[in-house]
Amino acid sequence: MQTAWYERNGPAESVLQLGDKPIPALERGEVLVKLATSGVNPSDVKSRAGRPFAFDFVVPHSDGAGIIEAVSENVDKARLGERVWIWNGQWQRQFGTAAEYIAVPENQAVRLDENIDFETAACFGIPGLTAAHAINLLKKIDTETILVTGAAASVGHYITQMAVRDGRKVIATASKEKSQIATDAGAFASIDYKNEDVGTRVLELTDGAGVDVVIDMDFSSTLRLIPSQAIRSYGTIFSYGSNDMGDLSVSFRDLLFKSMSLKFFLVYQLQRDEREKAISTLEDFFLTGAAMTRISHTLPFADIVKAHELVESGTANGNVVLEF
Repeated sequence: MQTAWYERNGPAESVLQLGDKPIPALERGEVLVKLATSGVNPSDVKSRAGRPFAFDFVVPHSDGAGIIEAVSENVDKARLGERVWIWNGQWQRQFGTAAEYIAVPENQAVRLDENIDFETAACFGIPGLTAAHAINLLKKIDTETILVTGAAASVGHYITQMAVRDGRKVIATASKEKSQIATDAGAFASIDYKNEDVGTRVLELTDGAGVDVVIDMDFSSTLRLIPSQAIRSYGTIFSYGSNDMGDLSVSFRDLLFKSMSLKFFLVYQLQRDEREKAISTLEDFFLTGAAMTRISHTLPFADIVKAHELVESGTANGNVVLEF
C-alpha cells in the first residue's frame, strides 16, 4: 500500500519518505479502512518536527476518512462497506492515516453520513471534535457573549459557527487578513490581535462588561487578559492549546480575587463519555446542512511534503487534506 513515514524528526522534505508498506493485519476488535483522504493538522507537523517517538518509524496523521474493507472476527460484518471517519489514528500508535489503509479499534471508525464527503470528514477527528467538546463545556455556562481566539483557524471556525447556532454572540480574534472568515462564520465582531489591544477592544464591544467565557487556542497569549476587566469575575477560560508549551506564569492573586476558572483539555485524551458526546454534537452540527468547513488545499497523497510545509508555515487559510 502507498505509505508515507519518517524514521527521525526533522524538516518534512528531509525526513518524510514515500513507498510501499504491507497492509496492516487486523487485531481483535479492529476494522480495516481503505482511506480516501488524510487530514494534516498542526499537531502532525509538530510531532514530525520534534516530538520523540517509540517506534523505528512512524506513519503520521490522526485524521482521515474512507470505507471499511475488512473486520476482525468479533466485529459485526454489517460494517463492511461502511463509510467512516477516523479519530486518534496515530495517537500513541505507530500507524496513522498517511497510508492507503489503516487498522483501528472499531469505535475509532465512526459511521459517516452519506451526505458528507470524505474531504470534509478528514477534518473531523482533531478540529471537529476539539470544537464540539469546547461547545459542550460552554453549554454548562449561562452566558450570552463569548470570546473565541483564532476564530479563522480550523477549530475556531467550527467553534464560532456552533456557538452562534446555539444563540451566543461571538467576539473573534483573527488577523486583519482573515477577519472576514470569522465574521462569515457568524462572529459579530473580529479583533485584529496583531494590531489591536484585545482586552481594550473586548471592553469596547461589550460596553465595558467584558465576557464570562474565553474559548482559547493560545493560552500563552490569552493569559495576559486575566488581570484585565475583559474577562469578568467568575469567568472561565477553556483552552485547548498554547504556542508556548513551556512554563507560563499566571498571577494566583488575579485568579483568586476574580474567582476565575481555567479548564484545559487535549482532544486526544477525552474521556469516553466526553468523546461520545462530542461525536454526537459534531454529527448534529453537520446534519443541519449549514455547517461550513474551510479547506485551503486538497492535494494528491504524493504531495505530503508540501502539505506539511503549508500547515507548518501557517499560510493555509483552512484545513489541508490529502487524497489517495
